[in-house]
Amino acid sequence: MHVSFAVFADAANLSQEGKLNILGVFDALQVASLPALHPRATLVVHLKGSPSDAGPHRVSLQWVSPSGSELWSSDGELGVATPPTAVTEMDFPLIAQLDLPLDVAGRYTMRVGLDGETHAEVPVQVRPVSAAPQPRAPTWMS
Repeated sequence: MHVSFAVFADAANLSQEGKLNILGVFDALQVASLPALHPRATLVVHLKGSPSDAGPHRVSLQWVSPSGSELWSSDGELGVATPPTAVTEMDFPLIAQLDLPLDVAGRYTMRVGLDGETHAEVPVQVRPVSAAPQPRAPTWMS
């Protein structure tokens, strides 16, 4: 089993036909001040597998700050059933809505692990909003 892709987005869902819909992919955030919490970010991980991947698998997420400190982590089990004989490839979309704690400006990373090994790293650059320039009075020339 492997990670085909992993991204942060504003929203994602699976259609009735099983199509993965992703809206608003991003890799940077601007915040008014730090520390902050970015609410309801959607992490989308597309796992691909084969019939030989049937059985239990451990999936882990680790949110890491620019300094390399783990801010939080979570893990769970993914049970893969044996597919019908004609199936040679399987898709496993993972959609997680997360609140992302942000303590400083810089590059954060979501590490996606599978069976104890990191299979993807999703970077997010966090920048504070700089003060908007003050409007100047118009200057007239004659």
